[in-house]
Amino acid sequence: QVANSFGLYDVHGNVWEWCEDDWHDTYEGGAPEDGRAWLNENDNDYQYKVLRGGSWVNGPWYCRSAYRLNDLRDARDLNLGFRVMCRSGRT
Repeated sequence: QVANSFGLYDVHGNVWEWCEDDWHDTYEGGAPEDGRAWLNENDNDYQYKVLRGGSWVNGPWYCRSAYRLNDLRDARDLNLGFRVMCRSGRT
């Protein structure tokens, strides 16, 4: 199996992956340009988080990292999950 250009394997199509970002309808007017998560100022009142990557239950159009979906942060389902990642130097 071959990693993508970011060094990740199996990025798409297994489960929708939770992201740290709070949901915004668009990226206009405030999305950080430095890669940080886009969080609302009052995080306690904001319940929706971003999901990316599609899942086994969706068609191919959704199985790409550019497609966003949202759900309540306490949602649980067979097609929702997350990616565990650790940062280290590439060898």
